[in-house]
Amino acid sequence: MSAFTAVLARDLRLAARRRVEALLPIAFFTVAVSLFPFGVGPEPQTLRVIAPGVVWVCALLAAMLSVTQLYATDHADGSLEQMLLCGDSPVLIAAAKALAHWLLTGLPLIVVAPLFGVLFDMRGEAIAALTFSLVLGTPILSLLGGLGAALTLGLRSSGVLLILLILPLCIPALIFGAGAVGAVESGVSAEGHYSLLGALLIGTALFAPWATAAALRISTD
Repeated sequence: MSAFTAVLARDLRLAARRRVEALLPIAFFTVAVSLFPFGVGPEPQTLRVIAPGVVWVCALLAAMLSVTQLYATDHADGSLEQMLLCGDSPVLIAAAKALAHWLLTGLPLIVVAPLFGVLFDMRGEAIAALTFSLVLGTPILSLLGGLGAALTLGLRSSGVLLILLILPLCIPALIFGAGAVGAVESGVSAEGHYSLLGALLIGTALFAPWATAAALRISTD
């Protein structure tokens, strides 16, 4: 079994044993999105306008909520150091950890997002655009979150530092993701937004695991 597969399977097994922690980001996303219609009122036009931004901001916050523990537990019990010393590529370990985080956090958000599209009275085309934008955008959040978790590993107030470091980097994904839905709602093609999100995803997938691996080496030295 390769290091990538072994780390991915290990993280998924640990999440299955810690169901409450694994479900916390989904619960946060569900509650946060559900509260907005009560706060702004039931006017359908208003809900359709704010829906893309609300869903994307809540998805971003849910991802940041869970990413703080991505390496912290392994660092505390020494298993992270063992993984780095076993000779396998730290890049593969970082990529596997980011993929596990996306499977546990990003993928469930994508599955439930259409239901919130209905709650916000969005049209079918807009719900499809919202879902596709999350498919392209949520892996970016997991990859950048993993980088932030590695950079702040072992530091005091690491959660606050992680948010300060990573949130600015996530803003382009937030803008293009919500913008794609807004474009569809306005009757304009969203291909430009999809292309930019895809370019961000490719760039992040190529850059983030290498940077995360370097940060892990520094944090565990």
